[in-house]
Amino acid sequence: MTDHETNATNGKHLAPGDKKQGIKLVAPARADERAGEIKFVEMPREKQPRLDVLVLNPPSPDGDLFLRDIARVGRRTRDGIIWPQTALAQIGAVVKEAGYSVDVVDAIGLGMTWEEFERYMYRHKPRYMIIHATAPTLTNDMRTTFLGKSVGTITMAIGTHVTPMSRETLESYPTLDIVVRGEPEMTILDVIQTIDRQVELEKATDTVPVGNPDLTAPWRKLPFPDASYLTTRGRFLGVYPQVIARALRETRGVAFRNEHGEVQINPDRPFIENLDSLPLPLHHMLPWKKYKVPIVGGPYTFVLTSRGCPAGCRYCIKHVTYQASVRHRSPQHVLEEMYMLKEMGMHHIHFEADLFTVKKEFVYDLCNAIIKDGIKLQWSCNSRVDFVDEEELALMKKAGCFMIAWGLESGSEAVLKRARKGTTVKRIEETIHASRKVGIKNWGYFIIGLPGETVETIQQTIALSKRLPLDIALFHIATPYPGTPFYYEAVENGWIQMDRWEDYDMYNHTVLNYPHLSSKDLEYWAKRAAREWSLRPGPIMTFLKAASNRETLGHLWKIGTNHIRWMSGSLTGSGA
Repeated sequence: MTDHETNATNGKHLAPGDKKQGIKLVAPARADERAGEIKFVEMPREKQPRLDVLVLNPPSPDGDLFLRDIARVGRRTRDGIIWPQTALAQIGAVVKEAGYSVDVVDAIGLGMTWEEFERYMYRHKPRYMIIHATAPTLTNDMRTTFLGKSVGTITMAIGTHVTPMSRETLESYPTLDIVVRGEPEMTILDVIQTIDRQVELEKATDTVPVGNPDLTAPWRKLPFPDASYLTTRGRFLGVYPQVIARALRETRGVAFRNEHGEVQINPDRPFIENLDSLPLPLHHMLPWKKYKVPIVGGPYTFVLTSRGCPAGCRYCIKHVTYQASVRHRSPQHVLEEMYMLKEMGMHHIHFEADLFTVKKEFVYDLCNAIIKDGIKLQWSCNSRVDFVDEEELALMKKAGCFMIAWGLESGSEAVLKRARKGTTVKRIEETIHASRKVGIKNWGYFIIGLPGETVETIQQTIALSKRLPLDIALFHIATPYPGTPFYYEAVENGWIQMDRWEDYDMYNHTVLNYPHLSSKDLEYWAKRAAREWSLRPGPIMTFLKAASNRETLGHLWKIGTNHIRWMSGSLTGSGA
């Protein structure tokens, strides 16, 4: 029996968040009675302080692990990674520093169910909510905005999907109020302060009727199972859409609905020039002990070092986010965050950047500062093979670098050139061997299905992966994400085959469908590549060695079984 049913049995009917008091309820409508003829009464609500700002990584669509980040693409994960939500903690720090009450909720890391999140929303009733939204989880993510509107929340979405698809997202999901495009921190703060000023100016602190026909008509089109909420007309403290529209007329970096209900996309906001001006992220608000990565014992998290990358890879999401201009934090500012994490009990961190080794001077200064200060933290990073040399790798190892994630992509010179990767197969081999020589573990990422791919070039990629001294290798299926040059090329050539944005999942399937390589062919070859690389003595021994660590045993066992189930699909199929 539900709480509502229990209270009704006791003669006291409670809506979520109500005090225990008698409430007059509306009699059920007759079958032939139109909604407009039903007389509703206001439902008294408990008056308690509302949370100002909720920064949210939404719950999973199905309980599985999904990765989301404001500067990366979203995807389901087979490798058991729980992605640290440092970017959300950074937004929370900016908002908190401005004097607002804030909560940072990583529902994926917490394992929060939709029922638990619903209870959270009715308990805290945040005035503003900022969510990560990604293509593979889009409808699921927008469900948070539906619940948000039921408690009078102003809803905002950030991420690499809604930035290039702002108009399409707002038109498809009426419960989303605002898209924050690009670099989010200062735009979000500007939005909150601007709307608050407009509300005060207009004395617009009236209650907003939830269930108002003008607001709910579009909601009935949403494919949510919670549509029963729309039949209840309560009232919550909130802000009318017209007030939001008037407030944001001149606000840079946002898309929203104007006073006529039409989507308006404002000019972009300039990038933050000095990253040291940002306060340290609110790591303590995150479930940081839950953040795990393969072959690492104990928790880890992200520490931002820079934003932007000058490389021209046509498939890269950096075309949507921080683009080609590079901005660094100072080594001392990075060290300050490292010491904070060390005091919390963190022993492993990943230096997050579009390209960590983009500036040699910064890498040397940071590594020397770490060595001089003597802070004992193991760290990993990403790199390109053409932006590092053996001397630099040796210094990184001395400063605590234990693993580098490399974007290797392909073993075909022709595919690399067409993707504008800017490197060669020979350079890939030289750099990965140099990294192994100085004692750094290598994590290689490959992409199956970039333009120009053939069965022969895929076989060249598989062969290269087996020649390289890699500790981990992952084979993604190429995905033309909106806003990238690859996307526009795929649209122009008719290569995209999709029914919904959830099809944009590089791990399970692909939206690509070339004339000479079907989507099934690409899926087959991605699984076959993973099987050929992993089912060899070297990778198996690496896995068993890591599994001997009690801290990683259960995690790695789950990863292994997930990969075996996924790769088993490659035992049948076309393209062999």
